[in-house]
Amino acid sequence: MIRPRKQGSSPALRQQVDLCCCLAKTRKTESGAEPGYTVEGHCRVVGMVARELLARLPASLQQNLFPRGSELVAASHDVGKLCPTFQLKILRAIKGRAFTPAELKVTAHLKENSWGGHPGVSQVTLEAIKAGRFAPRIVGLHHGYSPRVEGKLATDSPFGGNAWQKAREQLLENLKEELDCDWPDIASEEQARVIAGLTTVADWIGSGSFFEEPTPDWQSHITTAVDNAGFIHPCVKAGLGFEEIFGFPPRESQKQFYGHAYQPGVYILEAPMGMGKTEAALYAAYLALSRNHATGIYFALPTQLTSEKIHERVGAFLDAILSPDSMHRTPRLLHGNAWLKELEMGEEGQPGRDWFNARKRGILAPFAVGTIDQALMAVMNVRHGFVRAFGLAGKVVILDEVHSYDAYTGLLLDELVATLRRLQCTVIILSATLTAERRESLLSHPARDQAYPLVTTHPIDAESPAEIPVAGPASHAVTIQFQNEDQPALEEALRRAEQGQQILWIENTVKEVQQRHAVLAARAAGMGVECGLLHSRFTTADRQRNEDYWVALYGKGGGESRAQRGRILVGTQVLEQSLDIDADFLVSRIAPTDMVLQRLGRLWRHDAMARPGGARREAWLLTPALENAIEQPYQAFGDTAYVYAPYVLCRTLEVWQERKQVKLPEDIRSLIEATYEERSESEAMAQWRHELEHGNRFRKGRYQLRQLARVGLSYIGQTQSDDEAATRYSDRDSIDVLLLRSVRTVEEKQATLVTFLDGETLLLPRNAKSGGHRAWRQRAAALQRQQIKVAPEQAPDQVLRRSLHWLAPYLYLGSGDQELARLRVALVQADGELQGLSGGPASAERRITYDDQRGYRAEKHANQKEYP
Repeated sequence: MIRPRKQGSSPALRQQVDLCCCLAKTRKTESGAEPGYTVEGHCRVVGMVARELLARLPASLQQNLFPRGSELVAASHDVGKLCPTFQLKILRAIKGRAFTPAELKVTAHLKENSWGGHPGVSQVTLEAIKAGRFAPRIVGLHHGYSPRVEGKLATDSPFGGNAWQKAREQLLENLKEELDCDWPDIASEEQARVIAGLTTVADWIGSGSFFEEPTPDWQSHITTAVDNAGFIHPCVKAGLGFEEIFGFPPRESQKQFYGHAYQPGVYILEAPMGMGKTEAALYAAYLALSRNHATGIYFALPTQLTSEKIHERVGAFLDAILSPDSMHRTPRLLHGNAWLKELEMGEEGQPGRDWFNARKRGILAPFAVGTIDQALMAVMNVRHGFVRAFGLAGKVVILDEVHSYDAYTGLLLDELVATLRRLQCTVIILSATLTAERRESLLSHPARDQAYPLVTTHPIDAESPAEIPVAGPASHAVTIQFQNEDQPALEEALRRAEQGQQILWIENTVKEVQQRHAVLAARAAGMGVECGLLHSRFTTADRQRNEDYWVALYGKGGGESRAQRGRILVGTQVLEQSLDIDADFLVSRIAPTDMVLQRLGRLWRHDAMARPGGARREAWLLTPALENAIEQPYQAFGDTAYVYAPYVLCRTLEVWQERKQVKLPEDIRSLIEATYEERSESEAMAQWRHELEHGNRFRKGRYQLRQLARVGLSYIGQTQSDDEAATRYSDRDSIDVLLLRSVRTVEEKQATLVTFLDGETLLLPRNAKSGGHRAWRQRAAALQRQQIKVAPEQAPDQVLRRSLHWLAPYLYLGSGDQELARLRVALVQADGELQGLSGGPASAERRITYDDQRGYRAEKHANQKEYP
């Protein structure tokens, strides 16, 4: 074991630097902090972890993205810990060791944050030895942010002068000899990005529990540590047919798609709702995996709520394709809490740290379902964006419901698709309602064919895309009726539900959907009609339970239960995306054409479904009169005008208003293009078009959104925090809120007892590692299921981070320099009202309530106006 020398003889003050005495880490014991790995020892561990990670990649991916010597960059990440300030700091941490007067003199005027701490020293060290254009920036970035080292030299006195630089150079030579390689020739930003991700992930794993205490046999732990982080190559069954996996034969359109989309490149499937786009994409992914063209799958959806349900479909797919003797000892679909409970991602991925979060960490799993946001951050200048790029490299990335993104997210998505192509990914884009303009933008090539359905293929070795018209399903007509008032639709929905029909009612804001549900539920209760609610403002635990129940009833297997009684399911846009649900009758608030078509796709989705007598394939759209909408859209459309641009809503209403029915899929392309085609405008419509492009006080215009998105694009060396990142302009400031029933200190057990909303309790020891690492992760995962994400203005008031010290080992409270906790915590009282931990109202400005039937509600006090 390495022990610090007596006071006055610290390595920071000696002219000859002894590598054997310079520590990289401490380790916690019952008696306090003890010496851990030396700088050289930790760098060797990380270099070998990086080599093991690389060895698990397909040869083609290694050759194209990771030049020989990439592991040396990872190994050199902490060379900057060989400097006086870091060594004095770490020695002081060991058993409370005090600085000597001489040491205080050295450190009194030095502030590590002025050069980014040890990553900054690592960067200037590699710059001094001319390790290449990218390697210095990569090691400087390994904690996720860019150090400020402009104008600084490796031999500057704060870094120890020539003596310490010579020691750092000696360490680098030792690492070269150990790894038998030299600095890599990094040829592009993409290579630099994934090597940066490799470096950080290897550091996380090399800082985990397997390497807490220095041992002579550390190399024997490398394979186990990488396995335990989830980087295990999947064992995929060979030669499976489509029907063997999904239980039904493929359509001709599905065959034409997966016959092309099984190798790196970009592939778009435009087809109507219910045509099996998901199965076509998954079978293409299977072909890529079974032929060793891909390392895994990331299935990206527009919202967390849509991703919660589709993971079951992907899970069933993985059960069918993975061999029973697969090396995966963890759930095959590493979704949500499975990733948190089972796998260890080292220091940064521990509970209480920023990356202990299913939404972030899932992108590193071999198989994951998540939101598009985490994928978009791979091309943004956010902290650890390059880790996401590393996680996606070589995978099949399925981007579902691509039509539903605005100008801001759309530009980021274009950059993501181009980057994934360069990262040797198989990019599959699914949409029922893509415009020709968006197709051109995604492919960076002209869209020539207007057929529908359509397959577009652009393999990595092809100069230009190929467009292939495919056969569509049998045509059917949907009767459309327009209503300017809500009351007739409400009465019609109740009447049909009383007859046994299953009704969908879709609103555009959570506030409206909660209000509509309250009215319908009150009326339905006396009629024997069941009324449900789906939206995003439920805790993870309540949302999953609620969604499972209603999707089972409205899904393909709900036939017998459907016959028992009529129902009304009220929800937001989540009901139009990625959920396999089937309604007998639809009521929808007006929305842009692509959204309306998606909602119609939930109507009579399954032809074989038994329908109550009198049911007709019919939808009622709640709309204002076109003249009123054009004249005063914010009054006419109400809250919807704050969600969707008035110009697009007016164009939609103009296209739909004369229609008594719509034929699907024949009318999809013409309706979409008629809504979005460019044209000159006059009078009021010119005003709303100008607002769409240039914005107003409620929203940014398309021009500004694109400019903001360009600013957010990533370049190695420039970063901001995840908290500041905006993958969607309107979501940039969402806040996590932890909802509990009660919190009580249990002094005799040195722990805090929390009670969840369902009455279950959880003991949180102050010593978080009590019971082992797995128990620690399980406690943190259980707490995350009690969280909800809301806009900052609707969240409980902030409190000091130190007041939540009992949560710090388990949940991320914010970055180290933040005095106020980013996480908000509130107690839900028996009447549903939220209370702060100190006993007062949770918010000074709003009355906030929560229950498992209606979800989270934040209402301003009287005379305070707010906008959706």
